[in-house]
Amino acid sequence: MIVNEAYWIRLATSAVEIVGTAIIVVGTFGTLMAFLMGMARGTTDRATLVADFRSGLGRSILLGLEFLVAADIINTVAVEPTIESLLVLAGIVLIRTFLSFSLEVEIDGRWPWQKARSQEGTNRDADPRH
Repeated sequence: MIVNEAYWIRLATSAVEIVGTAIIVVGTFGTLMAFLMGMARGTTDRATLVADFRSGLGRSILLGLEFLVAADIINTVAVEPTIESLLVLAGIVLIRTFLSFSLEVEIDGRWPWQKARSQEGTNRDADPRH
């Protein structure tokens, strides 16, 4: 019975990894196609197209990384719960968290804790009472 459970867990892990990889690949090609079509049309300026391309690519990578981290967690906790595998998982999660954080900063152009301030400033500017 344990062999069957391990088999199904590994199968689920592989499925989640495939979904994460597919998100990155499809997002990359989709974003690239949108960029190339925008360049061919010439309807917007190149700086906007490049910014949209980088943003779309970064978001695809971020979403794919979330799935890959989930697969690593499933694999480590459910299949190989050893101290060594937990340390490897911690390293992977730290690296991917750093990548996610830096990609988010790159996409948004500001630190995550600055979002609340910038949105408050926008709301205050729109509200005549402030």
